[in-house]
Amino acid sequence: MENSNNHCLSITPSSLVLLSIIGFITLILIRVLYIIHRSSQPRSASSQQKPLSTLIVLGSGGHTAEMINLLNVLQKNSFTPRYYIAAATDNMSLQKAQVLESSWLSEGGVEEVGSAKFMQIYRSREVGQSYITSVGTTLIALAHALWLMIKIRPHVILCNGPGTCIPLCAIAFIFKILGIRWSYIFYVESIARVRRLSLSALLLYKLRMADQLFVQWPQLKSKYHRAHYVGRLM
Repeated sequence: MENSNNHCLSITPSSLVLLSIIGFITLILIRVLYIIHRSSQPRSASSQQKPLSTLIVLGSGGHTAEMINLLNVLQKNSFTPRYYIAAATDNMSLQKAQVLESSWLSEGGVEEVGSAKFMQIYRSREVGQSYITSVGTTLIALAHALWLMIKIRPHVILCNGPGTCIPLCAIAFIFKILGIRWSYIFYVESIARVRRLSLSALLLYKLRMADQLFVQWPQLKSKYHRAHYVGRLM
């Protein structure tokens, strides 16, 4: 009888591994739920008392024009240092950002010289690239994004559409889960999006990676209830 009880109470190594895996997954889920809950809360005034390092993701064409309009109403000295990132094949956007920073400096709009840095990131997939070859470039882009996020570790990530922001935001979300860095992710949907979100915005919305997602048309607010309607910014 005693041997039978001992056999019933014994825990095999495989059972310990399984219990450990279940426990780990449970902790991760609890952490993710906590992050989602905290992200939905309004920012406290105390979080704005010191400058916040800010990562600004630039897209080509209209995305950069909209971002510059947004940055012009930003409190520059509250969001510093600023790190501008654009795709490796997009030199024009970084040039526009450099011109913007130079204009602020000449007008006295920023207090610190050299408070802005300009970087490039590999794209996961170029226009017209096959999906097979994009697997390798996506892995390279993720590795590059990880290196950039470890180097920058921003308090704030500001983006408005380019797919370049997805690996950066995904890594920032993982950093939140692991407790490495809490980066607030703010996404401003393009004014060109009237009835449905762009793919980048939809991913951040559905996966709840964005702390706040702003739209410029009331139709989008009525369709995506967790989005914030701010009217047209241009």
